[in-house]
Amino acid sequence: MSRMLEMMKSSEVPVNLMRSASRGALALPAPEMVEILVFLSSHPVFGKEATMTLAGWDEKSALEIAQDPGTSEEVLEYLIDPKNLRLSLFAALLENPSVPQKLLQQLAVSVSRDRANAMLASQRVRTSEDVLHALQRNPHLTNAEQIEIVKALHGGLEEEVLDMPELDEFLKKYASEIEAEQNKDFELVKGDVQEKDELQSLLEVANSKEESKAADIAWAQKHARKEDHEKISTLQKIARLSVGERVKLAMKGNKDERFILIRDGSKVVSLAVLESPKLSDSEAEMFASMKNVQEIVLRTMVTKRKFMKNYSIIRALANNPRTPLDCGLPLLPHLIGMDLKHLSMNKNISDTLRKVAAKMFKEKTSSRRHE
Repeated sequence: MSRMLEMMKSSEVPVNLMRSASRGALALPAPEMVEILVFLSSHPVFGKEATMTLAGWDEKSALEIAQDPGTSEEVLEYLIDPKNLRLSLFAALLENPSVPQKLLQQLAVSVSRDRANAMLASQRVRTSEDVLHALQRNPHLTNAEQIEIVKALHGGLEEEVLDMPELDEFLKKYASEIEAEQNKDFELVKGDVQEKDELQSLLEVANSKEESKAADIAWAQKHARKEDHEKISTLQKIARLSVGERVKLAMKGNKDERFILIRDGSKVVSLAVLESPKLSDSEAEMFASMKNVQEIVLRTMVTKRKFMKNYSIIRALANNPRTPLDCGLPLLPHLIGMDLKHLSMNKNISDTLRKVAAKMFKEKTSSRRHE
């Protein structure tokens, strides 16, 4: 902070000097003068004149200040504020590492379409998931521009097939199924109608906001749960993808995306989730217990050795009422006595499975008594 600015903040500068400063008439280096003008822009007497001086500041000089990482945070915040922002400075401000990323996120949600496109062209923005997710909520972008954001988030879903042989293999194996369902709209597999389906409710909100994007910001302001906003953004992104793109996302995406895609109405997409090398044991256990996935998901899990090596997954599948009987029965010999007992009392599963579990529990406890 310059000595002159310190004196102004301490009210040690005479009025006539303050007036000259608000006109930019002090013999000071440009960065220092601009910092003083930014301070004066909120002054009750000289604020209006200081703001007008800043608006007319030489563009070349302003660009140098916008590019400089050493520029004070107060000046950068002033320059990137939508009511002060010059489009000619925007690209430089976006790339300046001293502009806080939080400001870029706030800006991304509501800037005009031309500025949103300028953000999408920024290297810094394209490498920040947080800013890209915020940009997805911008109501001014077209469908094509939204898809461009999706590609930026995932390194180009159309082109990138690198470093994942599992994806290559899956795409070859299911090429005909993917082609047949390529234009199938995204929908979630529905669970028990009597149970609350939060994800389905959020999808309905996401779809309504697709039809009326202008409601997006108002909705976000009204609802406080940040995680809901993020899920809606993810659902909107997924809904714009073709089946082939959703398969790639199922393999290469993050945990939240896999949680949604395991419920995809296209079976080839949900199967791709199970083949993802990023899938963790805890996720697989959660999928094994879900009642709102396609039957093929549970059948596939039973046949995969990588899942059957995990006792928690076996137990979850056995207790899931959606697991087909012919898949559930072979799981019972793998269960310990206490889990067989609990299964025999589980009223959600079939009578046959309960009775067999009860019989096996009695046999195990009986054999122990005779040892």
